[in-house]
Amino acid sequence: MSDILQGEGLVGLTEVEAAARRLAGVAVRTPLLPADVISEIAGANVRLKCESLQRAGSFKIRGAYNFVSQLSDEQVASGIITYSSGNHAQAVALSGKLRGVRAVVVMPTTAPKVKRDGAERLGAEVIYEGTTSLERRAKAEEIAEEQGLVIVPPFDHRHIIAGQGTVGLEIAREWPDVDLVLAPIGGGGLASGVAASIKRLLPAASS
Repeated sequence: MSDILQGEGLVGLTEVEAAARRLAGVAVRTPLLPADVISEIAGANVRLKCESLQRAGSFKIRGAYNFVSQLSDEQVASGIITYSSGNHAQAVALSGKLRGVRAVVVMPTTAPKVKRDGAERLGAEVIYEGTTSLERRAKAEEIAEEQGLVIVPPFDHRHIIAGQGTVGLEIAREWPDVDLVLAPIGGGGLASGVAASIKRLLPAASS
């Protein structure tokens, strides 16, 4: 597997803005829509960033494509691989398709059919392994080592974080008066990226 250096320090706004340029024409600028019922309950102006309308079904394409697009032709000669329960798998499948390279995804045996079918429809080779993230990761690392594939991490790489940070970049530019931005946390890639954008562009806002 090719060694992709992580770099040092926190992901900065410059990296997020560079990711936005790479994602132009690839990721959709999703709408920031008023959530009337939630706003009424909360007593505040609440808006939702609708990443469910994003290509491949989630924000994951932002980080995956930002990572894959920075790999050299030599690095991706054999292909790319990832481990995921669904959303990142589909994002890597689409990224591989757009880059014109082989994409392999290791998914749990319990993965929802809609996500399995989605990854296959986007051209990925799907391999099923266990039910936990550790099992999937171990299998992906084994295959990557054997076949010379580059692992596209699901969240813990600065290129992934910078790509996800474009969500925050779009929010800040569209709603500069926002005072609180909430992001869900799984692996932390989205939350880290959004915080990187919001805290630098809108320092008075909480995230």
